[in-house]
Amino acid sequence: MNNQQQKWLYLILLSLVWGSSFILMKKALIGLTPIQVGALRILIAGVFLLMIGFKSLKEIKKKHYKYIFYTSLCGTFFPVFLFAYAVKGIDSSIASILNSLTPFNTLIFGVLAFGFTFKKQQLLGIIIGLIGTVLLILKGADLNPNQNYWFSILIFIASIGYALNVNMVKKHLSDISALSIVAGNFLLLVIPAFIVLFFTGFFENFEATETKITALGYITILAVFGTGIAKIFYNKMVHLSTPIFASSVTYLIPIVAVFWGVLDGEKLSFIQLIAGVIILFGVYLVNKKK
Repeated sequence: MNNQQQKWLYLILLSLVWGSSFILMKKALIGLTPIQVGALRILIAGVFLLMIGFKSLKEIKKKHYKYIFYTSLCGTFFPVFLFAYAVKGIDSSIASILNSLTPFNTLIFGVLAFGFTFKKQQLLGIIIGLIGTVLLILKGADLNPNQNYWFSILIFIASIGYALNVNMVKKHLSDISALSIVAGNFLLLVIPAFIVLFFTGFFENFEATETKITALGYITILAVFGTGIAKIFYNKMVHLSTPIFASSVTYLIPIVAVFWGVLDGEKLSFIQLIAGVIILFGVYLVNKKK
C-alpha cells in the first residue's frame, strides 16, 4: 500500500473512531464527572500506550522533548477535559460539528506561527465556515433552550489546541515515529492525570454500581481506541500528508457522530443540518487545491 492509499485509509478509520467518541463521552458522563472522564481517558490510554510503545521512547532525543511536551498539552491534556465539559452541556452531535473548526484554526495558526502560505480561497472558506458555526449555535439554542451553548467556546479552544498540535508534529517531530510521539506524550501526562483524578475523590468515593461500571466500560473503549490507537494513526497520517489534510478528518467525523446522536434521541433540525453543510463546505474550500 503506497503513501497516498495509507493516508486515506487512516482518514476513514479515524473518522469512524473519533466520530463514535462523542457518544462514548456522553454515555460515560452518566456515571462520571467531566473531569473524571478526562483524567481516566488520559490515564487508561497512557497505560495502554506505554505498554505497547515503551521501547519506542528511545527514538526521542533531547531536542524533541520540548515539542513532545507542547503537543501533549495542546493535543491531548486540555482538549480531553474541554470536550468532556462541552458534551455535558450540549448534544454530542453538535459538538462533533463544531469540531470542524479545527482545519480553520490549523490554517490560521499554520500561517501565523509556522510559515505556511495563505490563499484568498481559504480565507473565503474560513468566513463561510464561521457563518455556519454561528447559525448552528443560534439555532441550537432555540431548539434546545435547556442546553447552554456557551459550552461551544470550549470546543473552539480545543480546536485551537488540535491546530497547534498538528502543526508542531509536522514541523518539529516528523523525524520520529508516530508511536514514539504518542508514547512520549502520555509518559508526560499519566502522572498529572492520576493527580487530577485523585483530587476528584474518585478513589475514595467510587461505588461499583451498574451505572458507574458501565461508564468505566465506555471510557475504557474511548481511551484505548479513541485516544490511544487513534493518536498513533493520526500522527502517521500527519507524517504522510499535510497538516491541513490531517485536520480535514473533521469532514467525516460529524457524519458518524450525528448518526449516533440521532440514534440516541438527540434533536437536530433541518436548519442545523444546513449549518453543518455550510461549515463543511467552508472546510472544503480551505483544503481544496487550485
